[in-house]
Amino acid sequence: MKIAIIGAGNVGSALGGGWRTAGHEVVYALRDRTSDSARSMADEGFQVVPLDTASDADVTVLSLPWAAVEAALKEVGPLSGSILVDTTNPLTPSLDLAIGFDRSAGEQIASLAKGARVVKAFNTTGADNMAAARDFPSRPMMPVAGDDAEAKRVVSRLAEELGFEAIDAGPLAASRLLEPLAMFWIKQANIQKMGRDFAFSVVRR
Repeated sequence: MKIAIIGAGNVGSALGGGWRTAGHEVVYALRDRTSDSARSMADEGFQVVPLDTASDADVTVLSLPWAAVEAALKEVGPLSGSILVDTTNPLTPSLDLAIGFDRSAGEQIASLAKGARVVKAFNTTGADNMAAARDFPSRPMMPVAGDDAEAKRVVSRLAEELGFEAIDAGPLAASRLLEPLAMFWIKQANIQKMGRDFAFSVVRR
């Protein structure tokens, strides 16, 4: 499977490395292919392609700061019918939620990327855990939300390949729950000083 990742920050880098190890073709679709992050990806052997070619992949992954999302989606090629994975959290500079309760980043991205099969995932834990999900004594969970059943199945398989237990979180509107859950992880990691080496898992009896 060809996966195009928009953004080469911590989350995008961790996901790309994991999926390349799993045997997928991973490219980074970046606006500035001369940036330090672009050079870093190229040095690691990844292909760096223009942003407007991201829609050529089987799966496109949006992994950008919230403030950069709208401009990036305007530059990406047509996404109608494509699987678009939204890993973002709508954070303010003070690391609070910018939107919530009656809408979500996932739903807003779906309105910007007309016709795309948007799936919310990979937003509820830190980048370090995405790169090392298999190191936990029990598999951490990865909630997956979306309105297209097949798209959710594809993204769930990608989560499982990284070592997560994929959890069907329901429709894309469930992003309204997953983004505050991400805030809980962020606040515990940074404000409550738990560090970044913890994740949420589902324990059954």
